Amino acid sequence: MNKHFPDGYYPSGYLLKSASYRSWLTGLGVLASLGGLLAAALQSPSSDLPLELTSLDTADRSVSVHLFEWTWSDIAQECEAFLGPQGFEAVQISPPQEHVVVPESGFPWWQRYQPVSYQLVSRSGDRAQLKDMVQRCRQAGVAVYADAVINHMAAIDTAAGSAGTQFRRYHYPGLYNPEDFNACRSSAIDYQDAEQVTQCELVSLPDLNTASTQVQTTLVGYLADLADLGIEGFRIDAAKHIRSHELGAILNQVRDRIEPDPYIYQEVIDPGTEAIKKHDYYSLGDVVEFEYGRHLGEAFLNVGDRTLANLQTLDADGGLTPSDQAVIFIDNHDKQRGHGGGGNYLTYKDGPLHTLAKVFMLAHPYGKPRIMSSYRFTHSDQGPPADVSGRTQTVYAPDFLGCQGAWVCEHRQPEVAAMVRFRAATQSVPRVTDWWSNGSNQIAFGRGDLGFVVINREETPLSHTFQTQLPPGRYCEVLHASTNPAHCDALITVDEQGQFQATVGAMDAIAIHQGDRGHRN
Repeated sequence: MNKHFPDGYYPSGYLLKSASYRSWLTGLGVLASLGGLLAAALQSPSSDLPLELTSLDTADRSVSVHLFEWTWSDIAQECEAFLGPQGFEAVQISPPQEHVVVPESGFPWWQRYQPVSYQLVSRSGDRAQLKDMVQRCRQAGVAVYADAVINHMAAIDTAAGSAGTQFRRYHYPGLYNPEDFNACRSSAIDYQDAEQVTQCELVSLPDLNTASTQVQTTLVGYLADLADLGIEGFRIDAAKHIRSHELGAILNQVRDRIEPDPYIYQEVIDPGTEAIKKHDYYSLGDVVEFEYGRHLGEAFLNVGDRTLANLQTLDADGGLTPSDQAVIFIDNHDKQRGHGGGGNYLTYKDGPLHTLAKVFMLAHPYGKPRIMSSYRFTHSDQGPPADVSGRTQTVYAPDFLGCQGAWVCEHRQPEVAAMVRFRAATQSVPRVTDWWSNGSNQIAFGRGDLGFVVINREETPLSHTFQTQLPPGRYCEVLHASTNPAHCDALITVDEQGQFQATVGAMDAIAIHQGDRGHRN
């Protein structure tokens, strides 16, 4: 929709062949003035950032981003240059502790999820770089949440970790010995048996005895150390593999040591057919709601008889976690690779469908959205872009703030930045109003008198007069407006009856809200 698309992420050929898109560009005088430059702009990242209309109060921020496998120095720069100015609440970072190093497997992503020690030396950087990043992000108004791997340790028999620690399976110097692990040493888990899920070894990873006082004390110390650096929250990895009362004991001790209480959200994959239930973890903190992404994926991919029209009852579908405790996503690092139970999840490889799903997620009031920011991969174990020694490559191209190489940077799409602001502008009306659909893949809905969105997932344009609760006047259509700081060049007029007429192109969307009435000077 404009030149900020990351390299290769959005299929520019599709856009340039779209009659509706070309018509829109012609109306703005863009095609005539840019000519061949348009295609070049769509093919590469830009140093220009989406327009920063107004600063967002911390209380208005509600969207986080997972900068998967980014280095600490790159995250610090991203907080200052993009996440803070564009209104993101928080960034989730990869596990910061010392981890295994597996060159024979090409330095895979899962190295980070096999702890060797709780030294803060990882392929993202060392302790000093982590501390610097956290401070800079906080100064930019962005909280940092760490992915906390506390269920298990590294599975490799004998090796050295990313900080040089020598270890062997069940023997981690200064931390754990064999008696600190659960007695079940099997990875053949029956997910209908809660004891096996919580006491045996997830994919052969040595399972910590989290009932042990010594183990609990060690884990609390690790999390408290991160909090001392300024980290404000934790994603509890593999929480369903820890008995809820044992995890509760750990988190209670963490809260006793840390002021204010850290934000907690837990990875509990609950398809509804297994022994472990996500509601058992509600009292401990928020829960990552995996079924949400599946529902959206099935609707946008039209799996079976599912269409976007089915999303009208999304809140009530499938026993989703209560909205105020649900961390939601379109995809995450596991689901992108078919892990965590598989399912029909959209990823960056789905192009326009993935973009439209993010528009929906950020417009709809359910849950606490988390945006995935990825790198391209061709096989499921593939680690981040790196040199031959496994050193992670910087996200940024030299001398310009854009994403290079295999870094996808979905969070930098202009649609995402625009909809982060839409969500902030509409969050005081936590309900859907004025739902409309054609019974299939064209939908629209409002957020009371604060905003309205239209999504067309069909291959033909949608022309319709939409009923809203918006006050009459002119509104900037934020998904197609340029970054001109003086004025909005994509206006929609709402009449005295709260109606507006619009034509939405194929595989496209529009959004308006009271936070941008088109007056930018």
